[in-house]
Amino acid sequence: MHPALSDRLLALPYRDPVHDGATDPVLVADPASGSWLMFYTQRRAAASGLDGVAWVHGTGIGVARSDDGGMTWSYEGVVEGLDAPGLARPVTRWAPDVVRIGDRWVMFLTLLGGHRTDWTGPARIAQYTSTDLRAWAFQAYLDLHSERVIDAAVTRCGDGLYRLWYKDETRGSRTYAAVTATPCLPSTWEVEGLVIDGRPHEGPKVFVLGGWYWMITDEWRGLAVYRSLDGAGGWERQKRDDGLVLRMPETFEGLPVVARHADVVVQEDRAAIVYFTHPQWAGADLGDMEGEATGTAHRRSHIRAAWFDVSPAGELLPSDRPTGGLR
Repeated sequence: MHPALSDRLLALPYRDPVHDGATDPVLVADPASGSWLMFYTQRRAAASGLDGVAWVHGTGIGVARSDDGGMTWSYEGVVEGLDAPGLARPVTRWAPDVVRIGDRWVMFLTLLGGHRTDWTGPARIAQYTSTDLRAWAFQAYLDLHSERVIDAAVTRCGDGLYRLWYKDETRGSRTYAAVTATPCLPSTWEVEGLVIDGRPHEGPKVFVLGGWYWMITDEWRGLAVYRSLDGAGGWERQKRDDGLVLRMPETFEGLPVVARHADVVVQEDRAAIVYFTHPQWAGADLGDMEGEATGTAHRRSHIRAAWFDVSPAGELLPSDRPTGGLR
């Protein structure tokens, strides 16, 4: 049994105490301690003197712990041992997904090598295993038939097979999938192909709630919502509000600040979407991410959460249940 998440999960947003650039969160219940762990990309948002988008590169994976159902979090440092062969230094680590498969934990992690100041160059997804969520062993790079793949998410589907969804930046920044019956054997993943077309996006995440498989993706204007009967295909976009949720959980100077790359934790009959925002940047101009002409405050990010239900009409909507205390 997982420890319960609080209704006030991340009511006080989490901020990385080192670089103030916590993004791409994933929450995992730690059975050894009964607490929750949060793994996240530790962007170097507060660092100065970095060219272009170097502050988004050279990143580690931060980890924080909560003993009160996610209301408050304590920083525990960066995850050690996430090395891989053949990568130039410094290594960039992005967007972990951590799932329990059989008797072990498996992490799927985006890796880039060398000094980067722009969004080009090879990016690969690697697979690691652990028995305790602390010590991680590299297994292999996944062969996804592309030179630039990021943002892995893994779930077992209704057909009994595991699927890995990811963003392929060489194919229009759409969501593609790979499939296997033996996910602990990295060589068995086989690319299935395009899953979500349309406008570019990133950060897919799949979960089961209310009799449906749901996928959310980050369109940089809110999170897009899709549903499927079995997760193996047949994804249809939610119609309400152009298929988007969390389009304006915050504002900055009167402009919307949107939810970005999210995780989802299902608890009983509702789900917590855990996402990041840039609280001092409305995101109107992606060019603002480069350089320091306007300082570094707009780079800073924090992690928040919102509870969602499945409506009688089969839509994923913000929960209207009262909050307060632990469930």
